[in-house]
Amino acid sequence: MTPPVVPIASLMDLVSALSGPGPRTLELQTSVACPFSISLPPGFVLTGRDRDSCLLVFGNGDGIGLTADNRVAQLTVVATPAARAIYTQTGLADMGRIALEDLTVTGQVSIITRAGTDKLDLGVDKLHIAACDCRRYSEQPQKYGVNVYQGALTVYNFSGDTKSTIRASLTDISVGAKNAPVLGSGIFVSGFGDQGGWVQVDKLTTGAVYSCGMLPYGTADIITAGVFIVYGANAKLVEHFGEVVTYGVNDMVLDTWGTVEQWIAHAPVVSYGPSGIGFVNFGTVGHFVAEREIVTHGLGARGFNQYDGTVKHIRFKSIETFGDGSIGIQVSKPVGTIVVDEGITTHGSVGNTLVKGVNMQLPAEAFSVKPGGSVEKLEVHGDLVTHGANVTTYAVEGGKVGAVDIKGSVLAHGKDSDAVLVAGKGSTPLTNVRASAAAGKTLVVEDGEVTDRTGWSG
Repeated sequence: MTPPVVPIASLMDLVSALSGPGPRTLELQTSVACPFSISLPPGFVLTGRDRDSCLLVFGNGDGIGLTADNRVAQLTVVATPAARAIYTQTGLADMGRIALEDLTVTGQVSIITRAGTDKLDLGVDKLHIAACDCRRYSEQPQKYGVNVYQGALTVYNFSGDTKSTIRASLTDISVGAKNAPVLGSGIFVSGFGDQGGWVQVDKLTTGAVYSCGMLPYGTADIITAGVFIVYGANAKLVEHFGEVVTYGVNDMVLDTWGTVEQWIAHAPVVSYGPSGIGFVNFGTVGHFVAEREIVTHGLGARGFNQYDGTVKHIRFKSIETFGDGSIGIQVSKPVGTIVVDEGITTHGSVGNTLVKGVNMQLPAEAFSVKPGGSVEKLEVHGDLVTHGANVTTYAVEGGKVGAVDIKGSVLAHGKDSDAVLVAGKGSTPLTNVRASAAAGKTLVVEDGEVTDRTGWSG
């Protein structure tokens, strides 16, 4: 039986309809200003005649509370940016299906389940969050010496029960605007931890995402991300059709502590702030592809970091960094194949950067493998180039690279910089590659016969 449709033309109509029997569909015919938050009883649907003319505005506090089997669609929902425009009111063991469709929102969209809720089926499609400040919320994942701010869109299973699961499909999500980012993270998906309280994501697709954590420089224990798949979250597909851009200190662009089977960025990945990494992986990723460039501009803002977990296959179009301490690729755990379609270029020297909750000094190397890291195969179709002083372009320092195929050159243009350093046992030496440095050594292999060969070219 189709639920009855109740037309809403005023605040009085809305209040009256919410107190009536359900399930029912409340359809806004015009804009309504509401001085208090509202709650949709189980089975209720709230829609607008069309999104452009039907605004639901909340002048004080939060907006629409969801209970179970609710749908909100074809509306513009406006709360103050620091409030929750749409949020879950948890408590039921089974929240049924929550659907958010064709919405423009100011304020946070907060889908959080807590202890006592075991099941939620979530569908979000065509959601744009224009403005949000989500930095004040205390529910924050903690690991690797840092806390993570929530996002403008937050999907968070805050129940530690191993049988508690949110199943989600999140499609056509866009956040913020160019040079007008949301504050905090952009899109945040997290479970309770590594042992329970799960979020199973069938797909997450985005348009453009712009975020800024507004953290003061020197902060070491808080991070954010444009898109963050945190622990307890398992995604089959994450795909970006618009650029993902972060602006602030410790603002990762793409980050995961969870599991992603396939991750594709069709548009640029860009960061402007200090320690803003283009893609950082602490989880398990099957295939990652960046079809457009990864560019970082801030101090210590690296292109790609593998700090924990692994990635089976990763492909980049190109990576370019501009700040001191801004490494192109750094690997500290075993990974599979890394392919770079064009090349890697860094412009910085030695500088401060955040590593696992600690600020430290690092040189802006183009490619770096640290102790504990290994790469099955590295394939670069262009050049590896550094421009800063006192850096090494290709550095294997205690790690291992099984196979290397660099079709271009390995070049170090900075003062007292080296083109190649291989100090890891079992690494394949570079052959048939032109390597040169403006000053310093061009090749040092501590594990083989060659220790220094100035002018080496293969």
